[in-house]
Amino acid sequence: MSQKRGFNTLAIHGSLGFDFNFNPVMPPIYLTSTYKQVEPGVYPHRYDYGRTGNPTRSVLEKALACLESGLYSAVYSSGCSAVATVFMTLSAGDHVILSDDVYSGTLRLIRDVFSRFGVEYTRVNLRDLEKLKSAIRSNTKMIFFETPSNPLLKVLDIVEISKLAKDHGLLVIVDNTFATPYLQRPLELGADVVVHSSTKYLSGHSDVIGGALVTNNRELHEKFLFLQNAVGAIPSPFDCFILLRSIKTLGPRMEAHCENAEKLVDYLLSNSKVKRVFYPGLNDEVLAKRQMLRFGGMISFELECSGEEVRKFLSALKIFTIAESLGGVESLIEVPAIMTHGYLTPEEREELGISETLIRVSVGLEDVEDLIKDFEIGFAAISS
Repeated sequence: MSQKRGFNTLAIHGSLGFDFNFNPVMPPIYLTSTYKQVEPGVYPHRYDYGRTGNPTRSVLEKALACLESGLYSAVYSSGCSAVATVFMTLSAGDHVILSDDVYSGTLRLIRDVFSRFGVEYTRVNLRDLEKLKSAIRSNTKMIFFETPSNPLLKVLDIVEISKLAKDHGLLVIVDNTFATPYLQRPLELGADVVVHSSTKYLSGHSDVIGGALVTNNRELHEKFLFLQNAVGAIPSPFDCFILLRSIKTLGPRMEAHCENAEKLVDYLLSNSKVKRVFYPGLNDEVLAKRQMLRFGGMISFELECSGEEVRKFLSALKIFTIAESLGGVESLIEVPAIMTHGYLTPEEREELGISETLIRVSVGLEDVEDLIKDFEIGFAAISS
């Protein structure tokens, strides 16, 4: 199905077209670990064992490829397992360039796991293309980054980074978790692979852990499928079904996330207790407008107070839930320095600008007036 159709049409109908018995509107959950062969080595369909393939999983992969304007997709049991699969295509001695503020789970994978097997890496501020050029070595194989970034929501120029990468024969891997294919499609902008933690907005209900890789590169896809089968980090058929159900409403959900986030940004900008707000529509508006449909549902902001007062602020909230993760219908709030980015050293956090008073918000779908009132309760707790 072509991306020429509207996004919501693709989200609802892009998973259809598989030949299931009884023509179900929703694909069934195939809870089977193995498949009958008509004789040894001969089976009527392409499925022989549940780790290698599952019809429900195939439908999800088709749907995600469709939404990202990709030809191929492979899904995994978590976002980290999808990222690990990308790194498993490398060999000892290969070099990766990471954005300096890449997700700490991605950094942990390459720093504490793959570096032990000889994979080298360099973290670079990818806003500076000259620094990126200088970081490229003879053994560099790929550039890996996310945009908007976590937690400071920096927007990186996918088109320009991809052009530079192509000049040097490098792959470009973009983590599109925060934007989703509704707001941004990196493959259309020159990237080679899109990574998703489908746990987040693709699921949208805080009830599934999953990951995905989408590409137009058949050779890469074959490697991803081999590793999916060989390593076995696959999602269950039930998780695939839940994700299929969820992505049908991705477009309307993202519109609502964006609407609420924009109103909360306006409120935060008017509050004297807020030192700084980080949001693509403020810090990188021109670039964000060029490569994103809207600015997303994530906000970060620094409070003009102490770390102890940050705890008081969060503890006073009644609607925002203090929790890691993001992208659900409920609003989540956290302190990156001691939660999602606690893995980084204090020096690394300081260098990146992740202070103890930085707060990250995943704006949910509640009535925005209630969210603003909840923030007012939090601010009252640190003003008394």
